[in-house]
Amino acid sequence: MMKLYRLVHLVETRSEALAAELLERVKISQAATAYKQVPDDELRDRVYEIYRHLADWLLVSDEAQLQRRYQRIGAQRAAQGVPFSQVAWVIVLTKQNLWEFLKTQLTNERPVEAYGGLELLELLDLFFDRAIYHAAEGYELRTSQSIQNPAAIQQS
Repeated sequence: MMKLYRLVHLVETRSEALAAELLERVKISQAATAYKQVPDDELRDRVYEIYRHLADWLLVSDEAQLQRRYQRIGAQRAAQGVPFSQVAWVIVLTKQNLWEFLKTQLTNERPVEAYGGLELLELLDLFFDRAIYHAAEGYELRTSQSIQNPAAIQQS
């Protein structure tokens, strides 16, 4: 468990660099071309927030907060004209960026020490799977004709 906390803390302290790396990945990704419509600062800030507060997202696990956050992101991307396939891809890139960083930290670990890393990777998978689901909910709500006030999602 101590290894898990150490890795999470390491991610949080490197959050700015990780967010900048992700922004570059998104810019060169052929699967995220519509993200040109998303301001760089907005994307960097959203990813920085995930990385900087990783312990809160993974260890506290407030499903309602996660749902609100990613529904809002899904709704914002729909309003910006980003296809949902690209929204999902950028969430996957966010996870891959983090995994690659963590793999560099887990090299040459003994099996007992590596367990904390595996536990973290499992928590990350669950977090990002739920993030994609909730982003899809927000995206669908934003694009649905049955919503009387689309701005209500962004304010929730």
